[in-house]
Amino acid sequence: MIGEIIDWFTSSANWQGADGVPTRVLQHLGYVLLALVLASVIAVPIGLYVGHTGRGGVLLVGSGNVIRALPTLGLVTFLFLLFTDSDVAAIIGLVVLAIPPILAGTYAGLQAVDRAVVDAAEGMGMRGGQRLWQIEVPIALPLVLGGVRNAVLQLVATAAVAAYVGLGGLGRYLLDGLAILDYGEVAAGAILTALLAIVLDVVLAAVQRALVPRGVRLAEAGTKKEVSA
Repeated sequence: MIGEIIDWFTSSANWQGADGVPTRVLQHLGYVLLALVLASVIAVPIGLYVGHTGRGGVLLVGSGNVIRALPTLGLVTFLFLLFTDSDVAAIIGLVVLAIPPILAGTYAGLQAVDRAVVDAAEGMGMRGGQRLWQIEVPIALPLVLGGVRNAVLQLVATAAVAAYVGLGGLGRYLLDGLAILDYGEVAAGAILTALLAIVLDVVLAAVQRALVPRGVRLAEAGTKKEVSA
């Protein structure tokens, strides 16, 4: 098996053309980024509203658990039969998958903000919108971005289902390899998917470090030290 994997990766034919690794990686990345943007546009505002107002928290958690229970492949197949469009079916299925972790991270981030800090901001005359964007969101940012990172990892792993409805991406190597019993190609597809997930997580970790205010990072680190102690 190891020899087959090495042969696959060292074959120049697998690194060029429409079926080459660069093309498949870009296709896979395109599905992930498009689904992430659409899911964030839906989930972040809802999470901010519910976390800020405290209204609908039970409904949000319950609906998130229901969505998580949906089988992505079954959902994409159903949507493909409904819309007869591979792109629409795959993207909607991935968006549905990405919404719960982003929603949960955003809601949990705002709920974790110390109420004393919010009350102090209110006592200083800050209005609801000012408290949200100047106090709550910066403090909640680590958990919000953590939800985004979780969503990205799930999307990278699950975007392979696009191949089952005739699209590209790294899932093609899994599906096509299984069809001809080429286990070297199957393993290569799995390895490339894992590497893409690792690279994206490292990039997002750097983005998170750059966006989160230094004071919030220090406070978070201090809290972790207290808990471990």
